[in-house]
Amino acid sequence: MKNHPLVGLLAFSILLGGLSAGVGAQRSDEPRPLYIEAYCDHLSYEPGDTVGFHVSASREKYSMEIFRLGAETVKVWSQKNLPGKEYSIPENASSHGCRWPVGTTLNIPEDWASGFYLVRFNVEDRGGKFIHRNLRTAEGTATFTLRSATPGQDTGILLQLAVNTYNAYNNWGGSSLYGYHGRNGLQGHRVSFDRPVSGLFDRWELPFIQWAEKAGYRLDYASNMDLELRPELLKKYRLILSVGHDEYWSTPMRDHLEAFIESGGNVAFFSGNSVCWQVRYEAVGRALTCWKQWYNQDPIYPTSDNRLLSTLWSHHRVGRPENTLTGVGFLHGGYHLSHGQFMDGKGSYTVHRPDHWVFEGTSLKRNDEFGGADTIVGYECDGCEIEWKDGLPYPTHKDGTPKGFTILGTCPARWAPGDSFWYDEWPGPDHVGNAVLGIYQRGGTVFTVGSTDWSHGLRGEDPTVIRITENVLDRLSR
Repeated sequence: MKNHPLVGLLAFSILLGGLSAGVGAQRSDEPRPLYIEAYCDHLSYEPGDTVGFHVSASREKYSMEIFRLGAETVKVWSQKNLPGKEYSIPENASSHGCRWPVGTTLNIPEDWASGFYLVRFNVEDRGGKFIHRNLRTAEGTATFTLRSATPGQDTGILLQLAVNTYNAYNNWGGSSLYGYHGRNGLQGHRVSFDRPVSGLFDRWELPFIQWAEKAGYRLDYASNMDLELRPELLKKYRLILSVGHDEYWSTPMRDHLEAFIESGGNVAFFSGNSVCWQVRYEAVGRALTCWKQWYNQDPIYPTSDNRLLSTLWSHHRVGRPENTLTGVGFLHGGYHLSHGQFMDGKGSYTVHRPDHWVFEGTSLKRNDEFGGADTIVGYECDGCEIEWKDGLPYPTHKDGTPKGFTILGTCPARWAPGDSFWYDEWPGPDHVGNAVLGIYQRGGTVFTVGSTDWSHGLRGEDPTVIRITENVLDRLSR
């Protein structure tokens, strides 16, 4: 039997409708995007505190797991079938937060160890009613730091994690404190902690922690914001650690650490580009402000007191270069094996004073090199202005490096083109600085490696890097 002409026309109309629905339009029976995202209501807690998890999910149920990241990754808690709800994302989420309500809370058990904790959220579905009928899963994460319930009771070492740097580089919502990965290439001047974060913990601090805990070192943990909010913590320890990329510091953070040093406390900067930018906390500690190279837009700029200006610590209006704390700074450091600078570099330190106790047990001699196999000098580096006498480097102290600072090792580093626009004291377009490994004493002892990538040598089990780290930890934590 022949089809009626209207049947063919109807079929053709249905086909056209199907095609048009597939181009830019979503049918009501097609599966929606699957996602879950979250953040915690604080950066750090103590056992017994209640954590509030702010969760937005496209499904009505989700599961959640919590892990402590250390020598081993240990699951400490899990829960299924938690109630989920989807929330909108404010246009200014990057700067002022998501403002999602608390979806789940957890009272932290008293026996949880101090450390860095990863929270993993999961949702799943079976896809669409008629198409995409697959098992789909989505995962989101949040993190928090757990302080010790008895600070300093079991260890003399506190590792303060660089959460300010994590937030500064986080472009969730569209912007960070950097323009290179911001929406439309725009740079923000305020970043909120109330949004999902993609941290830098795995890159530098985790290798250090994994090595230290496996080697038998007991560490207590805090966020570096705790240096501002809980300065009394410092008195419980002999040694405070900075590891990796500890770039953003507030005035109270720095004041409290310098007072700790003056009173005899010790600090080890196993980090680079450290204490580079001054920041201010806003929104009761839930946002971080730094105007950086646009310091003349900071509301503080027109005032008579620019000490809290959110720009480089080394800027003349602030007048407090990082060297006066760490011994070194980015002004006479720069990049090595990154940003197009020294891309054929060795990534190693040259030894200048092998008889110093820092090198004890290493068998190193003058002009020996170490760390190149794991490129422990890399990415961003700090140094000091140097003058050479009889083949040995000495600080000039013109850049704020303290008297008594001893240069133990160096590796060439250099600024990238364009960095001169950020600094008001540009040392010249052909200036080559150094990553500087050194030490000084002012009440307590301050040790620095002048490189973000020191912990890569621990991950690579370099015996020299390990012995130097052990020497510093053992001597300065007692």
